[in-house]
Amino acid sequence: MASANATSPAGPSRFWDRLNIGTKRVIWAWAFLALPIIFYAGIRFYPTFQAFWLSLTNWDLLRPAQFIGFANYQKMFADPIFWKVFQNTFLYLIIGTPVSLVISFIIAYYLDRVRFMHGFIRALYFLPYLTTAAAMGWVWRWFYQPVPIGVINGFLSTIGIAQQPFLRSVDQALISILIPAIWAGLGFQIIIFMAGLRAIPSTFYEAARIDGLGDGAILRKITIPLLKPTTVFLVVFSSIGFLRIFDQVYNMTTNDPGGPLNATKPLVLMIYQTAFSSYQMGYAAAQTVVLFTILLIVSLLQLYVLREKK
Repeated sequence: MASANATSPAGPSRFWDRLNIGTKRVIWAWAFLALPIIFYAGIRFYPTFQAFWLSLTNWDLLRPAQFIGFANYQKMFADPIFWKVFQNTFLYLIIGTPVSLVISFIIAYYLDRVRFMHGFIRALYFLPYLTTAAAMGWVWRWFYQPVPIGVINGFLSTIGIAQQPFLRSVDQALISILIPAIWAGLGFQIIIFMAGLRAIPSTFYEAARIDGLGDGAILRKITIPLLKPTTVFLVVFSSIGFLRIFDQVYNMTTNDPGGPLNATKPLVLMIYQTAFSSYQMGYAAAQTVVLFTILLIVSLLQLYVLREKK
């Protein structure tokens, strides 16, 4: 009995000693990562699965949730307002993402060549990104007002152009909101593009100059291809941001959120109104599931299209 007790503590030690260095590193890594992973799963995956369950129920916060199957989805897909909101959401995406990326790349490309007051100019571009969306939305709302209040209409009047309705027009309201949304995100994209430009080894440019390539050829054959990882990140990040646009719309159309006539309402605002104005939590959860599916499909599609080809 004594000999068995003497050898038993050595069992785990011998097992650990038989492992190679790589396996020990993996075990230690997972040991340290276990708690953050469990915590993340608890605050991220559990609410996600809970939202899927709530989308199959009828719940108004006052009574227990009642299982109704896919009735919320049937109601949503038969609602013409949902399809109008769906269209608005994709307009924010397909207009905002390419326009913001092109503008931010052009600014970053030329700003990278500036040496005088480079840091100050870069900070000016980044400042709108740090500004709260509520403050920015109210300032731009003031810009769009009629004369004598509105700055933009005041300028148009001085050059002989008729005043524009902007936020009061079903045709102009969405673009009027999209402009400050693009402007607010430019600073972050410019910084990321500049980091990508700085990461390109200068030897590539030196070799291209020796081969006699001009600035245009260098941009097409060296700069843009080597910026692909940066571009992929910004495309996905920007797309998610425009699909989830909310703050600018809510603050700039606060008298009629998403108006006029739902012309600017995105899916996130519709979810907010359904949940916290109508208290239809099950219906709002179904809309959330649709938004999650759109985000997932768009992100995976972009990653597939922009993937590195072997």
